[in-house]
Amino acid sequence: MNAPESVLPNILPLAAPPAGPQATPHADPLAVAAALAAELATTAIERDAAGGHARHERQLIRASGLLAMSIPTDFGGHGAGWDTTLQAVRILARADSALAHVFGFHHLQLAGIQLYGTQQQQRHLLHASVDDGLFWGNALNPLDRRLVATDAKGGFLLDGTKSFASGSVGSDWLTISAWHEPTQAPLIGVLPTGADGVDVRADWDAFGQKQTDSGTVQFHNTLLPIGLVLQQPGQPATPLSTVRSQVAQLIMTNLYLGIAEGAFAAARDYTVGEARPWSAAGVATAADDPFIQHRYGELWTLLRPAVVLADHAGRELERVFRRGPDVTARERGELAIAGAEAKVLAHRAAIEIGSQLFELTGARSTSARFGFDRYWRNARVHTLHDPVDYKYRDLGRYALNGTLPEPGPYS
Repeated sequence: MNAPESVLPNILPLAAPPAGPQATPHADPLAVAAALAAELATTAIERDAAGGHARHERQLIRASGLLAMSIPTDFGGHGAGWDTTLQAVRILARADSALAHVFGFHHLQLAGIQLYGTQQQQRHLLHASVDDGLFWGNALNPLDRRLVATDAKGGFLLDGTKSFASGSVGSDWLTISAWHEPTQAPLIGVLPTGADGVDVRADWDAFGQKQTDSGTVQFHNTLLPIGLVLQQPGQPATPLSTVRSQVAQLIMTNLYLGIAEGAFAAARDYTVGEARPWSAAGVATAADDPFIQHRYGELWTLLRPAVVLADHAGRELERVFRRGPDVTARERGELAIAGAEAKVLAHRAAIEIGSQLFELTGARSTSARFGFDRYWRNARVHTLHDPVDYKYRDLGRYALNGTLPEPGPYS
């Protein structure tokens, strides 16, 4: 059903964002992302320690123009490919993986609109996202069925809770999923975060990814108008609609890879500029120690293949996404294999480099002023999003008999 104009409420004017690097349709978005990452890096250690909501920094992201980078030019966006958008996520994650998560999940919600929405819904929601500089949040956790949708005049009433709602605090709009008992299936829709009955709670308390605003959202007799339902309950999945999970998986892959790259660079710079050689090494600098060199070589061989596979998977996502309704189940399945290959290596690189860097930098590097522990903590928290063993299982099945992964929320 097409979305009438009346169900897309006016957005209140936003506070003027602070000045900062800005993306325009003619700017290099990755250069803008690099400048933004450098700015976020100046306060990343302090903000990681403090946690809470990074209001000022989110406004910097908004002011950069990068929130519109994945929106097609037909809707006023910059029209960047998914391979480029994922690289922007990675660049930000090197400096601040929590805000890179918020940024990446914003683009995941935009992907959902393009994959599920009607032409009219896409036109209204994506144009509004550009024109009003909207920041999208997530309340779609597919494993949490506590949010229930009941049929009502003009749409559905929502009651219940959604957990792991990344980017919900400070967002302008939310993508939501809710369980519909009569069809025993979920629906997917969008709502302004300020809609009646929506209560966003800043109760995220994990030891890593502290500023992802991933708390809970409660809904109390909240009307979801029929025009804001992107996927009706019981609506059959198509190969194209199931691509959303692959967008999500590759956003996470590039988060992990950015953490790994950030940790590697931090360790390298410390080793070259700060570390002292071990007394038995017989060398003038830590960087000349052959054992240190060997260990950096090992970490490099974790990192480089992960980069190659992530870049390949990003290009495959862009190709499949642009196929639109012509995408086949096989193309979608092969994309899932490419994504699984990239994710397992990025997962391993982030965990291993984030942990092993201390063995290479020594006891003085554990000082809180360096904040090196944040790399491992952030990777450890986020890599628990879904079990990596199931990615290895999917890859094993494919290697043994050519079986492609069954489409699902995480595969």
